Amino acid sequence: MKNRLKELRAERKWSQVDLAERLNVSRQTVNAIENQRYDPSLPLAFQIARAFEMPIEAIFEDGEGSGD
Repeated sequence: MKNRLKELRAERKWSQVDLAERLNVSRQTVNAIENQRYDPSLPLAFQIARAFEMPIEAIFEDGEGSGD
């Protein structure tokens, strides 16, 4: 699943550790999500959306069904 996590985190000048602490997850989890090696659970996706004060759809993009 594509996401804008790294971009949004950089805009706020948050490190991966900063975001991980806000989400109560490990820095490795944040890194894996940013690099699309791990799709967060729905509750974690909601936590991420709340941390950035954005709707989930503005952060995550379903990589399937590109409209072809």
